Amino acid sequence: MSSNEASLDRALHAIADPTRRRILQALKEGEAEAKVQKAAGGPCLCAGDIEERVRLSQPTISHHMAILTKAGLVEAMKKGQWRWYRRNEKAIRVMVKTLRGSL
Repeated sequence: MSSNEASLDRALHAIADPTRRRILQALKEGEAEAKVQKAAGGPCLCAGDIEERVRLSQPTISHHMAILTKAGLVEAMKKGQWRWYRRNEKAIRVMVKTLRGSL
């Protein structure tokens, strides 16, 4: 299996879960709002904001965020005791393009 295929498999596994798709949507909506933290690479949400929007417990959010981060669909950065997340739009576009080319 090539590196591109493995990457696509991880991304598809990540978005197969409806909760993770809701998290990606919450990040997209959050980035459009003024309340978001402006970090080095652009707007992002902290784990607590995601928790509030998706209405799941902190351990559940952490589990899903780890999968999304490992798949490269979300970028995470730690500032103090907080972890901030944002969508990796480039990786999402590459995944969609690769998927279109595969089917």
